[in-house]
Amino acid sequence: MSKYMLIMRGTDESNAAMMADIDEMIARSRQFIEDLFKAGVYVAAEGLDDPGKGVVVDFSGEAPVVTDGPYGETKELFGGFFLLDVASKEEAVEWAKRVPAPRGAKVEVRRVPESDEVPQVDQ
Repeated sequence: MSKYMLIMRGTDESNAAMMADIDEMIARSRQFIEDLFKAGVYVAAEGLDDPGKGVVVDFSGEAPVVTDGPYGETKELFGGFFLLDVASKEEAVEWAKRVPAPRGAKVEVRRVPESDEVPQVDQ
């Protein structure tokens, strides 16, 4: 089994569509999480607050620069995630196809490496 993160990415338009019928989206998301749990693949799931309430810490210059959201140069925003423990990337993709998402949203599927796959620093 491998862990995969289904990363929810949206635009201003897809986020507005989701908020227009938020009660239905919440119900569909709860059902999706219940389906993941029943299948034995659920690890975690979280949504994020409005990007206008966040900040970005930019390390491009000499010192970090903090900028309040929203972020005009960003075309897609990370809106939340589902973390699954599945047998394969293909299984993760099949679950991603079932994510309750508004038109225009995207779901990025990324494997979470195990701790023994991350380079270790000798101390």
